[in-house]
Order: sequence, then C-alpha cells, then structure tokens
Amino acid sequence: MPTFSASDGTRITYHLRGDGEPLVVLPGGPMRASTYLGDLGGLSAHRQLVLLDLRGTGDSAVPADPATYRCDHLVDDVDMLRHHMGLAHIDVLGHSAGGSLAMLYAARHPARVSRLALVTAAPWALGLLPTVEERLAAARLRAGEPWFAAAFPAFETWLAGDGDFDPAFAPFFYGRWDDTAKEHDARGDDESNDEAAGIYGSAGAYDPPTTRSALSRFAAPVLVLAGELDGSPSPDLARRTADVFPNAEVAVQPGAGHHPWLDDADWFVRRVVAFLGGSGRREG
Repeated sequence: MPTFSASDGTRITYHLRGDGEPLVVLPGGPMRASTYLGDLGGLSAHRQLVLLDLRGTGDSAVPADPATYRCDHLVDDVDMLRHHMGLAHIDVLGHSAGGSLAMLYAARHPARVSRLALVTAAPWALGLLPTVEERLAAARLRAGEPWFAAAFPAFETWLAGDGDFDPAFAPFFYGRWDDTAKEHDARGDDESNDEAAGIYGSAGAYDPPTTRSALSRFAAPVLVLAGELDGSPSPDLARRTADVFPNAEVAVQPGAGHHPWLDDADWFVRRVVAFLGGSGRREG
C-alpha cells in the first residue's frame, strides 16, 4: 500500500484502483475508512481512483495530536498527497462528509483543482444544513417499503431531538435496501473512527463566509450529484450548494440514496465520467 508522510510526520495511506488519469477520492463518514467506497460502481474502469484513508482511519496511522482530525487541518494532508504524487493539479471527488473537506481544499488551493465532484456531499463547510422537514420529506418517499412502518416513527422522533440513532434507520440512506446495502451498512462501525468523527466538524473547523467567498471565485467545473431519495443532502440542498459556485452543474440520480454507486452503478458512472470529460453547465 502506498504511503506518504504528512507535515506532522503522520503516516498516511492511500489505495489505487484502476488505471488512467488520477481522481483523488475523499471519503465521508465522517472519518470512515475508504474501503466502503469500493471502486465507486466501476468508475475505476475509467479513472485511477486514489482512495485516501484519512489519518486515524483504515491503514493510516493515528496522529499524535487528535486535534488534527478537524476537517480544516485535513486539507494539508490532501495537498501533501497531491505533492507526493507529483501532480500540479488534481481532479477531486468528495463523498458525504468528504464533500466539506473537498470544498475546503478547493477554497484554499483553487489553482490546484481541475474538476470537483461533490457526491451526496454534506455542505457543512458552507454553513448549509438539511432541515428536519427535508429529511422527513425524503423519508416519506419510502412509505411503500416493507420496513417503513416500523422505522419511520422512531426516525421522526430522533430527528426531533428525542431518542438515539437506531440501526433500523439505515434503509433511509440507501435507494435499495437489499443484501448489498445491508452488508455495506453492517461494515460501518468497524470502518469508522468515532473519536475522530466527533472532532472532524468541531468548533473552528468551518468558516462559511470565508469559504463561500473563496468558492464564489472558483473557476473550475463542479458537479453536485444528489440522490433522488436522499434527505441529507436533498436535491434542493444540492442545488443550493451548486449556487455557491460560478461554474457548477447539478445531477439528481433517480431512485438513489446516499450511496448512489450502489443503487445504480451504470447511471452513476456514466454521469460522473461525462462530467470529468465534459464542460460544466448548470442544470436548467
């Protein structure tokens, strides 16, 4: 497994899948090992995926200072990866919480990003959060599912601030609650660093006005891809995310949840490849 040393000496690991032009992939969770991304539904047949294990996750080392788990500090690790690979510019894909890291990287190093793909990205770095009603509206789209009646009341209570997160909520995050989704979800606890997740977005991680200002001048093409059935972010929140950028396009994947490459790999790969090889245009 290839590794490099971060600026503080922490050993960081990344994984290469496929051949071709590199695409740096930043995982979500937050702070989940990159293995959950697989080959992004076969995207590795078109690009070399550079799957980063963020510090303290997967095969990367635990840092001496836990404060460096904070999202804004991780920007330096991404740039050290770029430098280690000898690349003047990189295409970046951020999934879920990794979308905020990708946005912070683009804001701090705009000239080093050729294209930016935000896949069901959490736009915390922009100060944008899904509302309870957005999440409930997305959940109600699943009313015909056999698991809905048992899961929805508790999900509604949790979103209202009462009760704890229940594993029964997992189907709301997938477009299809099949064996593949169940296996993917079951690995989550083993692949995640809970301590790091709690620090990732802690106080000081984000400065939304500064980030918005920087990204309003970010000239590179941006794709904001949302799942039709995802509530965090909803397609509407994805559109509001795209509005921050001057050269962004929005794609809403039909029938997809928070992990769209699992729900329809062909649609996902086709759309992402079209963006990586095409010009940025805003959705009409």
